[in-house]
Amino acid sequence: MSQIDSSKDYYNVLGVSEEATRDEIDRQYKREAHKHHPDRGGSEERMKSLNEAYAVLKDASNRETYDLSRQKRVREQPFVPVSTPTARDVGVFGHVLSAGICLLAGVFLLMLVRFQWMWFLWPLAILAVFVTGFGILMARSAMVAVNASLPMTNRFRRHTKFQELAFWFVVLISIYGIYILFTQ
Repeated sequence: MSQIDSSKDYYNVLGVSEEATRDEIDRQYKREAHKHHPDRGGSEERMKSLNEAYAVLKDASNRETYDLSRQKRVREQPFVPVSTPTARDVGVFGHVLSAGICLLAGVFLLMLVRFQWMWFLWPLAILAVFVTGFGILMARSAMVAVNASLPMTNRFRRHTKFQELAFWFVVLISIYGIYILFTQ
């Protein structure tokens, strides 16, 4: 055979592995030819592809040339990184829920340290402050998500600066309230 097509998978056409011996290739070719011969109701195209694959794989030099051309073709293909699908948006409810959980956990830890007189657990108090701060940032993200979910015609959507001011005012009042609670 003068032209070997390295884009075809002759091993798959015959149904043998790449490590198959010459005897295994002969046996498998005879089985497939018996099943797919046009005189027995098989497809002529399938028989042509079987004959082509067998012609390449039965001859040791053609098989070696075919294997080398396949390896070269595989090496020449550009690297395409596999990536996982991106995370889905959790939606407004997810933003609000996660912010609420962070705020509750942070405030609970602060209360635990303060009212159980566990001041020797000062690392827990620092963690509680960070968790509460993260909850505040997530609450701001939830506020932005709620604003983005409003219809364009909604009058509250236009007043983002007022919403920001009101949000930070509520945060400052809440921090002051917690401070008053802890100092009593």
